[in-house]
Amino acid sequence: MQKRWKIKITDDHKVNALAEALKIHPLISRILVGRGIENFEEAKTFFRPEISQLTDPWLMKGMDLAVKRILRAIEEKEKILVFGDYDVDGTSSVALMVQLLCKIHDPVHIDFYIPHRHREGYGVSKAGIDFAKENTFQLIISVDCGIKSIELVEYAKSGGIDFIICDHHLPDTILPPAIAILNPKQPGCPYPYKELCGCGVAFKLITALCQALALPEETYMVYLDLVAIAIAADIVPMTGENRVLCFLGLKKINENPNHGIRALMNISGLATPASITSLVFTIAPRVNAAGRMDDARKAVLMFIAENYEEALLYANLLHADNTDRRETDSSITEEALALIAGDEIMRNRKSTVLYQSHWHKGVVGIVASRLIEKYYRPTIVLTQSGEFASGMARSVPGFNLYEAIHACREWLVGYGGHFAAAGMTLVPENIEGFSRKFEEVVSETIDPRFLIPELEVDAVAKFRDLDFQIYRIIEQMEPFGPENYKPVLVSEQVMETGYSKLLKEKHLRLFLRQDDRIFSGIAFNMAEKWPLIQSGQPLDLAYTLEVNEWNGEKKLQLKILDIRLNPERLTSEADLL
Repeated sequence: MQKRWKIKITDDHKVNALAEALKIHPLISRILVGRGIENFEEAKTFFRPEISQLTDPWLMKGMDLAVKRILRAIEEKEKILVFGDYDVDGTSSVALMVQLLCKIHDPVHIDFYIPHRHREGYGVSKAGIDFAKENTFQLIISVDCGIKSIELVEYAKSGGIDFIICDHHLPDTILPPAIAILNPKQPGCPYPYKELCGCGVAFKLITALCQALALPEETYMVYLDLVAIAIAADIVPMTGENRVLCFLGLKKINENPNHGIRALMNISGLATPASITSLVFTIAPRVNAAGRMDDARKAVLMFIAENYEEALLYANLLHADNTDRRETDSSITEEALALIAGDEIMRNRKSTVLYQSHWHKGVVGIVASRLIEKYYRPTIVLTQSGEFASGMARSVPGFNLYEAIHACREWLVGYGGHFAAAGMTLVPENIEGFSRKFEEVVSETIDPRFLIPELEVDAVAKFRDLDFQIYRIIEQMEPFGPENYKPVLVSEQVMETGYSKLLKEKHLRLFLRQDDRIFSGIAFNMAEKWPLIQSGQPLDLAYTLEVNEWNGEKKLQLKILDIRLNPERLTSEADLL
């Protein structure tokens, strides 16, 4: 797929000054300046995350009220129910909270509730509150949900149940009538870092609880591996406190992980040391699969298992769910692609709306994302849910999906979401009308540039600059994630050497020369670029650096992200096709 290359603007004076201060190659300092790191102290904080960099949890609005209410529940031997979402962030939050509460309260008074994705939907549910009432719980702590559950918190309150809400989603103007709300995004919250995930907010609560009880730091730091998994899976910015939490959590994962994490790592064959990327692609899908295909309770039970053998039993169930999920979303994606390919009008639209009554509700969001990989445009995938059609929407970067769906609200029974993703419910008879209206709205409002993927480039590099020292420093920029992705480099006027190969009619093994340096590269799923490689013309490459190990020998290679004929020299701020 054609991409827009966007070269970051960096001030040469700042680049040279940082290179001098840190005694590093200007290529590295250019990457760092492009990420807002401009002096020695900022670089030290970035490269050496420490516990001391974590923010005081008591700065979070509502923290004192939340801690007092939990301590009162412990003193009066009240029953506490932890209520969480069914995804990685939710289940890891529940596991963290339950384990800590069992340390400071009688475990017989602690339980958890995960709503069933298909029967109850996202967030706090009436069924969950009824469960709390029937089992005489006096306090519910919601994690990774609850900030918009005004009526349901009222309903719990009318039954004598108090609520503490730990959430990170954007709140509405009116907040639920909870005893305490912990959410850095709520109005008037002085907590400086606003991008914590749900598990991050829950971690701040258990930190404050342990401090109030004068418990040692290790009492809560032991759960940093769960926090790292949640940060990685929830695709929150890998900046500030998230980066510190993830760095420390990743260290624990590679040294002494939670039994459930260890079991999933072993089942999935995850190589160690693990990286955030490997967690996103191996651990997260298996945890998410529990809620997608069945019941997410087993994910929590795996995380809180007291020994490895018990955790392994649940991990095997999650692994089986993930196998089912992969088969299901693969077959639905294949069917969906065939529907688009067979319809000329649909192929030429600026949006995609597809509906089949037999598609599995748990994977329609994944299928929407896969369709965007092929047809880069706002996409909605719908299936039957009782007497209604319901589904998930995914956007392309830059386009406000929620606003587009809001403009089509006359066709919908209900909808919700945010800039990049949303869900909706409608009667099946309205699907065609909704599809027409959605296409009309997208066509009128989307910037044409947003229909072409953007590749953000950190710096232009010469082959002669690339060596293991550069690679090792780049690797120290881990953990990678949003706003701190692995650096993308561009090299210009590169020639193919004549030794490149097409692999399995899908991938390219490239041998490339710039001046007197030759590098090998791998380009996955880029067979359509093969004629370009064979053209003999100068090429521009966008890539990341990686190490290829073969027969005990390690060599630096390029992981190619895009290839194009060399236009005029790339310039700052240019979005070149």
